Amino acid sequence: MARIEHVNITVSDPQKTAALMNALFGWNIRWEGDAINGGYSVHVGDEEDYLAFYTPAKTAEPHALSYDTKGGLNHVGIVVQDLDRVEKAVIEAGYTPVNHADYEPGKRFYFRDEDNIEFEIVSYA
Repeated sequence: MARIEHVNITVSDPQKTAALMNALFGWNIRWEGDAINGGYSVHVGDEEDYLAFYTPAKTAEPHALSYDTKGGLNHVGIVVQDLDRVEKAVIEAGYTPVNHADYEPGKRFYFRDEDNIEFEIVSYA
C-alpha cells in the first residue's frame, strides 16, 4: 500500500505558515533549513507525514487561481477529530471558513491563508 508522505508548497513565509499549522492541528516542526536554489524550507507535521513549506531566495510571484491552472494545487485536505474546535481556531487566527458541507462521508469547511492556499478541513467523527 502506498501513502503520501509529504507535499511541498511554495509560500511567502514558511515559518509563519508552519506556526499556523502547529496552532491549528497540534503538529510539530520536523525540520527546517536551507533548501534548493538558496531557498528555505520548514517541514511541519507528525512523525509519519508532513507538509513542507518552501520559500525561494527571490520573491515568489502569486499564481492564477489553481482550479484554472493545469497542474495547480487546488487544496490540501486535513482530517481532524474536532471540526468545531479547529474552525474556532481558524477564526481566531484571522481566517474565514467557507463552503461548509455536511455530506457523506463527513463534515467539512474550507479556508484560504494569506498565500491563497486553500485548506479543506474535514471530520469523519
